[in-house]
Amino acid sequence: MYNLLKGKRGIIFGALDENSIAWKTAERVHEEGGVFVLSNAPASIRMGSIDALGKKTGAQIIAADATSVADLENLVDQAMDILGGKIDFVLHSIGMSINVRKGNHYTNQNYEYTEKGWNISAVSFHKVMQVLYKKDAMNEWGSIVALSYMAAQRVFPDYNDMADNKAYLESIARSFGYFFGRDKKVRVNTISQSPTATKAGQGVKGFDGFIAFADKMAPLGNASAVDCANYTVSMFSDLTKMVTLQNLLHDGGFSNMGVSQEVMEMFE
Repeated sequence: MYNLLKGKRGIIFGALDENSIAWKTAERVHEEGGVFVLSNAPASIRMGSIDALGKKTGAQIIAADATSVADLENLVDQAMDILGGKIDFVLHSIGMSINVRKGNHYTNQNYEYTEKGWNISAVSFHKVMQVLYKKDAMNEWGSIVALSYMAAQRVFPDYNDMADNKAYLESIARSFGYFFGRDKKVRVNTISQSPTATKAGQGVKGFDGFIAFADKMAPLGNASAVDCANYTVSMFSDLTKMVTLQNLLHDGGFSNMGVSQEVMEMFE
């Protein structure tokens, strides 16, 4: 522990259970001296075990639908009141594809589901930042991070419409990040994480096979949820105060690989 976030306040979206990256991030932020509120959709709060995380980290839980501007306005107001000032860090760890859940192939989407998933997984990030921006709720040199995945740039057939959602998410980070940086001195980045055994990840068809493949491709192997939490903590800290508008690859080197010897041996 380095007290990297001592005196800093934040909002962490998306902690569901102890396997989630947001959960691990909350634990690490707490260990590094940061204080925060936890937020998730009411249904996710009922499904998960976020109360235990709140007790462990001393964080209050505020239910909010991240697609609702009114809910987000209430969340930000409550967070500043509870924490005693403006916000220094925000984690957006929100994503859901109804088409994936319903087993709809990418070539046979239900477009009502597509729009709902896009709103939840990507547009919600714009809404979060717009509320923070309009309320002038972020301290200078604050840090906003959203979790992405490399399917935003490369084809992973079973990742379905979530690939499109992540591409849109990353574009929002760059576009809104320009204005947040210019006007508020706040940095905005996305982290493109290795496939991780979270509840959301395991909902993707063929996930177990792919996580094993990625582990054999990456020279360092797959980054764990705790590894990602540590990286996120570094992005929240003052050590990275000049990093913004970036999609940061955190995948053990997978993204720069063509093929590995370990994968080749499977076919020889």
